[in-house]
Amino acid sequence: MTPQLESRLPHVGTTIFTVMSQLANAHRAINLSQGFPDFSPPAGLIERMVHHVQHSNQQYAPMAGAPILREAIAEKVERLYGRSYHPDTEVTVTAGATQALTTAITACVRPGDEVIVFAPVYDSYAPAIELNGGKVISSTLQFPSYQPNWQEVRTLISPRTRMIILNTPHNPTGTVWSSDDMQALSDLVKDTNIILLADEVYEHMSFDGAKHLSLARYPDLAERAFVVSSFGKTYHVTGWKIAYCVAPAELMKEFRKSHQFITFCIHHPSQLALADFMRHEPEFADTLSAFYQEKRDGFRALMKETKFELLPCAGTYFQLARYTQISDESDQDFARRMTMQYGVAVIPVSAFYPEGDDHHVVRFCFAKNQSTMDAALERLLKI
Repeated sequence: MTPQLESRLPHVGTTIFTVMSQLANAHRAINLSQGFPDFSPPAGLIERMVHHVQHSNQQYAPMAGAPILREAIAEKVERLYGRSYHPDTEVTVTAGATQALTTAITACVRPGDEVIVFAPVYDSYAPAIELNGGKVISSTLQFPSYQPNWQEVRTLISPRTRMIILNTPHNPTGTVWSSDDMQALSDLVKDTNIILLADEVYEHMSFDGAKHLSLARYPDLAERAFVVSSFGKTYHVTGWKIAYCVAPAELMKEFRKSHQFITFCIHHPSQLALADFMRHEPEFADTLSAFYQEKRDGFRALMKETKFELLPCAGTYFQLARYTQISDESDQDFARRMTMQYGVAVIPVSAFYPEGDDHHVVRFCFAKNQSTMDAALERLLKI
């Protein structure tokens, strides 16, 4: 007889990304749901990967990451944001951003601790908090601008608040935090023991001339923050599952205690290839915002021919759209019908809300080749 096991995540099922991608595959739909590109990584990165697979060390990398990659990360962060992180004690390479986020939560959150998140919220945060005995406290971004409500956040902070998790540029909304937001956050956490966890995986995708305001730019925030970014998002290699976390030495010391038993180390040749590419072609990441802004603008121009109402998109490679001129269905039902009937898969945004708030909005991913976008438009015009 199979042993009975009480679930530690009784309300968690399969992620909406897996559900919609499976549905897309089953119905041969164009997958604009899950956030991955359908174009190739930079040729120079692939060349360095091939080189290191053939000629370099194939054994375990150091637990914290290959030294040459940690040095390249520290150089990049200092160049972009002006803060110096020591590669030996303040930089760790991780198996994707989700692992980095989960590890930071595991290192900090104790049973009964409260963690403030901003809804709509990326779906990995809450399970990681709950697995560690923490309580999720949600502050709802103001619809339809999806700006933080700092007055509400202030009321949510309590003596049990251990951490605040923020995500900018924001998935799924495409909102980018401003300097006023950073000042408001700084005012709230001043003279507290609150730790910050910044999900900045779309750091190179801020549009219309806006700079990405990393927490690393702000000394009073950086001193209490884990900052996470993703090589997969930056270099179009989401399947490599490599990211990194930077933090002050005392915080990173605790991070690594958990990291070494969650994953220990990351694929060695990939780390060496990334280090080479970062140093040989730094301009690739520097031009990424312009690359994706062109894709955003092209997608928005195409979508003007449809009945969807596009919301602002200031960053990421996601575009939100209302469908109220098309249907009054729930966003879950509408997304499924789009996939099965019209052959275009999207994400229902209610999946990102703890209470399933439904504003009749869906999320498109525009990190696609033009041919994919054109084919999707042909189908969307039939809706």
